[in-house]
Amino acid sequence: METLVNKKAPDFTLKNEKEEDITLSDFKGKKVVLYFYPKDMTPGCTTEACDFRDQHENFKELNAVILGVSGDDSKKHTKFIEKYGLPFSLLVDEDHKVADEYGVWVLKKMYGREFMGIERSTFLINEEGIVEKEWRKVKVKNHIEEVLSYLKKQE
Repeated sequence: METLVNKKAPDFTLKNEKEEDITLSDFKGKKVVLYFYPKDMTPGCTTEACDFRDQHENFKELNAVILGVSGDDSKKHTKFIEKYGLPFSLLVDEDHKVADEYGVWVLKKMYGREFMGIERSTFLINEEGIVEKEWRKVKVKNHIEEVLSYLKKQE
């Protein structure tokens, strides 16, 4: 997948956990940390979501909104948010259209089998809607600190 850096972020409208429409371009004037993750309630995804939760205030102070995206439905998202006290919206991309536009709907291999899935990735979209930075094939450990530290350098 070619990089999206310095390009206009693909706009989208997805439902959140409350079945409300969330449109990326509505966040113009704020930075958006858009992170794609494979599945609610799995160990890596839970750690990543809780790390974002724990640093949420720091992101807010830097004028950044956090949005998580996966193929799970709104009911699963609601359970995930309630169980872990997540202070940000999780968006429903059941047809993987948005994941595909961002180049994170990919062929994965695990235990010798191949399947399509979301590659854990994070995109930083600036106030004008341009992708400023992308982290692909994310490893959860220290990832949120990397994103936060990058944002702080931009201040």
